[in-house]
Amino acid sequence: MYLKKPLWSDALRQSNPSPGPVAGDGADAPAESDRDSPLAVVEELVGSLTKQRVYREVTLALRTGLRDARAEFSFLRVRGLRGLLKFLRSVSESDTAIELFALSQSVRELQVIPVLFQHSLKDAEEGNVASLDHIFDVEPLKITSPSTDTEVALALRVLEGCCLLHSESTILAHQHKAIPVMMNILSTRGVLEQGACLDALISIMLDSSANQLDFESCHGIEEVAELIRDKQIDENLRLKCGEFLLLLIGHVNGRDKSPMATVHEDIRQLLGEKSASLIWAASQFGSTLDPEQRLTALHIQARRVLESIGMY
Repeated sequence: MYLKKPLWSDALRQSNPSPGPVAGDGADAPAESDRDSPLAVVEELVGSLTKQRVYREVTLALRTGLRDARAEFSFLRVRGLRGLLKFLRSVSESDTAIELFALSQSVRELQVIPVLFQHSLKDAEEGNVASLDHIFDVEPLKITSPSTDTEVALALRVLEGCCLLHSESTILAHQHKAIPVMMNILSTRGVLEQGACLDALISIMLDSSANQLDFESCHGIEEVAELIRDKQIDENLRLKCGEFLLLLIGHVNGRDKSPMATVHEDIRQLLGEKSASLIWAASQFGSTLDPEQRLTALHIQARRVLESIGMY
C-alpha cells in the first residue's frame, strides 16, 4: 500500500511542457490533439497500470489480513486484525485507494464485515459443545479459542474503519445483527471494548436507518445513560459516553428523516432537562472548525455534560 511514484513520471511531464496559445497559429485548436499525442497515451496507460497495481496491493492486504482473522487461535486473529487496521489507515490517505477498497467489498471473499462477526465478535456461547457426540465421529472436533479483550477491541476498530470508508458496509453489519451484538459487548465487556464499541456504534448508524432502528429497539440510549450516570466506572469511559451522546444528537439524529425521533426526549427523561438541553446545544459545535479543533471541542463539551449530570 505504500507505493512510490515512478521515477520517470516527472520526466515525462517535464519533457512535454504545455505551450501557451500563439496568435494566428491555431490558438483555438481542439484539445483532442493533446490527448491523442503519444505522450498523453503513455501517461494514460501508466495511470491505468498504476491503478491496477494499487488494486492488487489492496486485494493482497485484504487476503492476508482476512486469512489470519479467520484463524482458530486468538493470537493469529489479533495479528490479522492489526494488519487490517493498519491497511485501513493507509487506505484513508488516498481517494483512489478508498475507491478501490469500496470496489473490493463487492467481492464476497474480500468482505471484511462478515469475517468480524463470524469470528472475533461471535458470542462465546456459540462455540460451546452441547453434547459429546463428536467423540464417536470420524472427524475431530474443531475447537476455536475464545476472543480476548484485545481482539474484540481491534475488531470493533476495524468495523468502525470499514463503515467510515465504505458506507455500504453498514448494510452488511445490519445483516449480521451488529447492533444487538455490540449492545451485548457494551453491557458485558471491559472498558477497552466498551470505548471501542461506542465509537463503532456511531460509524454504523451514520446514514443507516436500519441500524438506528435496531439501536432504538435495543434500548441503546438507556444503556449509555446507565453507564454515564455510574460514578464507579472509569471516568474516561463516562467521557466517551458523553462524546457518544453529542455525536448521536449532532451527526446521527441530526440527519434528515432520522428514525430516532424521540432520542432527545429519552435523554431528557434519563439525564434530566439541564443535561439534555446542554447536549443538544453542545452537539451543534464544530461546523466551521478544522478536525483537530472539532475533536478538542468534543472533549470539552463531553466534560461539561458529565459535570451537568453530577448536579442532576
